[in-house]
Amino acid sequence: MKKIVGILVTVVLIMTSLYYLFIYNITFSEGVRSGELIKISKKGVLVKTWEGEISQGISGAQIFAFSVEDKNEQVIKNLKEYQGNYVKLTYIERYATFFWLGDTKYFITKVEKEQSPHFRVN
Repeated sequence: MKKIVGILVTVVLIMTSLYYLFIYNITFSEGVRSGELIKISKKGVLVKTWEGEISQGISGAQIFAFSVEDKNEQVIKNLKEYQGNYVKLTYIERYATFFWLGDTKYFITKVEKEQSPHFRVN
């Protein structure tokens, strides 16, 4: 009986580890989105995660919500600095997420400040 319980526990641990490795390391898609950075905040009760939003339309009807991992300190610093400006975000999309990583499946890997196409100065 102890052998069967040991095998079951081992199988469950291996399956859980494989699931985590798959979710964390395998990306569903990669891409770039641009818009006005309207929000960047660190939120959560037990685990604080960095979350943000960009508006991709003039009326603010198209909102792209994203997360940033704590290890990307330069990205977080740039997002704070570019608050309210037009930005280009490079992201990866995962199949799922874990509560300690962020609220969304979209994780920002790079941020660049850009000139808004709506208010060009000639």
